Amino acid sequence: MLWVEIVIALAVLEFVVFGMFVGRARALYQVKAPATTGNEVFERYFRIHYNTLEQLIAFVPGIWLFANHLSVRWAALIGVLYLVGRIVYFRGYAAAAEKRHIGSLLSMLPTLALLLGGLGGLVYEALHTADADVVVEGNRQN
Repeated sequence: MLWVEIVIALAVLEFVVFGMFVGRARALYQVKAPATTGNEVFERYFRIHYNTLEQLIAFVPGIWLFANHLSVRWAALIGVLYLVGRIVYFRGYAAAAEKRHIGSLLSMLPTLALLLGGLGGLVYEALHTADADVVVEGNRQN
């Protein structure tokens, strides 16, 4: 799980760094708190940060479930793709809103793969554990 934990820590660190860019843009474009509108460039940085938070809510449980119920190695590798996708998203969206799509896909698809894979592995284990429980309980009655 060490590599998965490193990827999760990097994802959270990436989120923090994106937040620092929001603070920098707020000062640079003179958008006074608590406003979240007023300058198009600032708004893009704000959306990058907020969208990354939205993705993290699904990514972290997804990578954890995938690692615990399918493969630690594949979870970490797919997680790295998510990290790269977020950087591509950041660079594209910061340049222009219409340039965010590739990065969005490069982070959304790994998140979906991790969630669905993790859920599938969890269900598979639950079904096989339930079968084992029935056999054990049946043997107890004999």
